[in-house]
Amino acid sequence: MSYKYIYDPIALTEYKDAVSWYNARSEKAAENFVIEVTKKIEQICSHPLRCRNEYKYFKEISVKKYPYSIVYFVDENTKTIVITSVYHHKRNPTNKYEK
Repeated sequence: MSYKYIYDPIALTEYKDAVSWYNARSEKAAENFVIEVTKKIEQICSHPLRCRNEYKYFKEISVKKYPYSIVYFVDENTKTIVITSVYHHKRNPTNKYEK
């Protein structure tokens, strides 16, 4: 069964900022970033429990070719993936799960 997904407002801002950053440098890079994030979200929605818990109930998956991870948790009651962060690998990891 495929799950639906939603972005936490902070995660959506992080995602939009990343797309804008890539777009300022290369439109093609921004397009490819969006494609790769979309692929990972589809993968998460198809198999939400595939990734192990990284911290408490948070799971995470790396975006191919880009220094980002998608941090999420699964709400089994509503069959929803809640994306809490689109996290750049250079950021301080101590803040990754503070939501």
